Amino acid sequence: MSVNFRVQLYCLLLMLSALKGEGRYLQENEVTAEGLFSLLNSEVKRESSTDFIYRRPLRCLDMLSVEGQFIFSTDRPQLNCAAYFIAEPGEVISVEFSAVDIDCRRGDFLKVFDGWFLKGEKFPSNEDHPLPLPERYVDYCDTGMPRRVVRSSQNVAMIFFRVHSPESGFTITVRKLINPFPCNIISQTREGSFTMVIPHQRTNCSFSIIYPVEIQIEELSLGRLGSNDAPVKRSVPGCGGTGDFVELLGGNGVDTAKMFPVADICYSLKGPAQLKVGCDNAVMRLVSSGKFINRVTFQYRPLDHHELQKLKGNDVEDFCFIE
Repeated sequence: MSVNFRVQLYCLLLMLSALKGEGRYLQENEVTAEGLFSLLNSEVKRESSTDFIYRRPLRCLDMLSVEGQFIFSTDRPQLNCAAYFIAEPGEVISVEFSAVDIDCRRGDFLKVFDGWFLKGEKFPSNEDHPLPLPERYVDYCDTGMPRRVVRSSQNVAMIFFRVHSPESGFTITVRKLINPFPCNIISQTREGSFTMVIPHQRTNCSFSIIYPVEIQIEELSLGRLGSNDAPVKRSVPGCGGTGDFVELLGGNGVDTAKMFPVADICYSLKGPAQLKVGCDNAVMRLVSSGKFINRVTFQYRPLDHHELQKLKGNDVEDFCFIE
């Protein structure tokens, strides 16, 4: 893992830890900058040899961005634990359980969640995820995990777990798999570019950037006649009825259903269309009726201190600043 990537992921972790109340399972854990950085120090670059398997202990509060085998054991009860997994945008995550030794009758549990749960909010939102909410949870104690391998629908997933006995524990093996049509992504980086494609599917796809950013749309194809002169609409009432559009959202949480609509575009265009969003989280969301192949290409970069101060001076909302 390069130094630059370590710094970028550290910033992501620090931003996530700032979202208070990560769920009732995490309330008793104190998260510090030093603690988060120690998580990164334990992650190592994968060897080129296919025989190499990275192994390390799994912590009660953990963040995993590499493939490998992670073993949880403890010398005292751990009642509020979670591990967050994140992969590259074009990947999904496979979690395989083995050597599970927990006492469900005593109140131990081990649950996989397809997505992330933070501050009482879920990513992806209920309306954007392909599965109904109950099917996004896999509970070892309810099912005995007949499916030893659980695969995520996007580049993030997590587990909740609780153990009372020092002798309890389990092992997970994390792998990353290629996703040909990435949908509902949390970015690992503060800047970059990405193309989202929805091929004749009635669905919504979001790309979430957990920083105040400038987003520039380079190209938008909505599969029907468009106009390069079509204006970017702000806080519109108009695009929702078209069935195919892209919208930019801003907010301080991760659930797109609870975020503020900054702008949307209902017509194909060959950019650039540029907007700055001073929220903790900015989301590019592509909505598709399933009638067309929809595609959006965009770039993003973090806002510097001067830009943030300027946006605050032009504040149009209490919780977030846009331009």
